[in-house]
Amino acid sequence: MERFITLLSFLTRIPVKTSGKLDEEFHKSAKYFSLVGIVLGIFYLIFGLATSKIFGAHIGALVFISTNIILTGGLHLDGLGDTFDGLYSYRDKDRILEIMKDSRLGTNALLAILILILFKIALADKFISQGYYYGLFFMPVMGKMASVLACYKGKTAKKNGMGNAFIGKVSAIDFYIALGIGILAMVLPSILIKDYSIAIINVTVVIIVIILTLGYMNHVYKIIDGLTGDILGAICELSEVVYLFMYYLGVTLWQLFI
Repeated sequence: MERFITLLSFLTRIPVKTSGKLDEEFHKSAKYFSLVGIVLGIFYLIFGLATSKIFGAHIGALVFISTNIILTGGLHLDGLGDTFDGLYSYRDKDRILEIMKDSRLGTNALLAILILILFKIALADKFISQGYYYGLFFMPVMGKMASVLACYKGKTAKKNGMGNAFIGKVSAIDFYIALGIGILAMVLPSILIKDYSIAIINVTVVIIVIILTLGYMNHVYKIIDGLTGDILGAICELSEVVYLFMYYLGVTLWQLFI
């Protein structure tokens, strides 16, 4: 429980009481990544749904994204920006890592963050307008599952960094526990309301996101031969927006053909 609370404090800005100390085996807390996603998903769902009922889908979508940014402290968006600034500067590895470490915001970072947020707002608007509220809850769970996959399968690109607490250190057992918790959270609502389309679509999307995450990791390896904490943040953000795309597409196709 102490590790979970510390992880929650590490990955979010949710005010929890913790020592904040990362012990030598803190990587074992990776099994709780999906639980962090569940906690975030509950907040996103509550705030997005409540405001949409009062002010409509557009405002609900904006509040949903604002809650996303506030509760994570923009941590993953910062990683996304640094990743795009560095990886797509087309320099050598050492220079790329220097650029990623630079706190200044470059053009690539600005464009990547702006485009991702716009897509999230547009998709959240669609979800709320058409009553696909579960997607707001599932999104951060998917992002955290993709992150723990990258930690499990990944290797570090540099000697020091916050991401090194997890990258390459997550055991198979901890990864599968995180994956199991995440998938259970994504299929349980379907079982409870006896609408198995949600479970089928979610499991399909999880498989797709896993494949895409592994593919993106291979792409990164060709550039800097490893992962950093910033790249983990980028993987989380990209997986979330891909999840929203694929879930909405899945629901739409299900209604058309089944």
